[in-house]
Amino acid sequence: MGAGGKLSPAREIPSWDSGGMVVKRGLDVGTSALLLLLALPSLLIAALVIRLTSRGPILFRQARMGRNFKPFEILKLRTMEFAAPGLPYTMGADPRITPFGKFLRRSKLDEVPQLWNVLRGDMSLVGPRPVLPELTEEFRAQYARLLTVRPGLTDPASLKYSQEAQLLGTVADPMGFFKSVVTPDKIAISLRYLERSNLWTDGVALALTALICCFPSLSPLSGALVGSVPSKILPWPSLESRPVLSVRPTPALERVVMARPVISINERRSARRKLPLPWNPVLNGYRGNESTVRRARQRASHL
Repeated sequence: MGAGGKLSPAREIPSWDSGGMVVKRGLDVGTSALLLLLALPSLLIAALVIRLTSRGPILFRQARMGRNFKPFEILKLRTMEFAAPGLPYTMGADPRITPFGKFLRRSKLDEVPQLWNVLRGDMSLVGPRPVLPELTEEFRAQYARLLTVRPGLTDPASLKYSQEAQLLGTVADPMGFFKSVVTPDKIAISLRYLERSNLWTDGVALALTALICCFPSLSPLSGALVGSVPSKILPWPSLESRPVLSVRPTPALERVVMARPVISINERRSARRKLPLPWNPVLNGYRGNESTVRRARQRASHL
């Protein structure tokens, strides 16, 4: 990011040079092919259960924006009732999600078919998550930079918001929170990551993703795990949120909600026995500017 908070030119992204991008693509192809073979038995069992427990296709297909604004069709195992009306976003306990779909989402098994997208060249293993085309139009200047590379299965922003649906389900205005807080934060983190990404950082992102898929409660620790490594060894972007977009939350909301990584939903239990942490948007919610300021001041006085 340049002086005065202006975005630096797109040519600075990514840090992989042309030869490195060839290596990255080779690793994408080899790794995705191997993982697909290893996951095939689980995919077949999941496909059978989907077929037996709900009507409709096994795969969910949806248009997403790819590299250089070229749309592609992302693949997932279907987790919702077929053709159920509703928003294209999942926010909280969506009634459209089937019982087996809840398991697929918790285990992230529904995301495994995206390895085929990686194999085809639509996606990469590590990169900014692909989003709906209308969202890229709303934030076009920022996605013009992000989409100079292939979107990916995971990146640091995905790790921070691995429980995004649960988070959105706890706020009064999920869509407003998603557009004014979550999306700018994710874009800012992804931009910072692309400025310094390399083979080492991509490997760490994949390892953390695998760890969080197996142990979801560790998601709030992902930032601390990599933050303990010197930046010269691991140039990982800070997960503290400082959006670089024109769409910003209020200063109070930025301090309270975006100053620390999102904590685990599982910490609700312990929070019943003590004062909720002021930076925990899962517990505190998003109720508008005045209430945010008031709660921030009240809770800060107890720390």
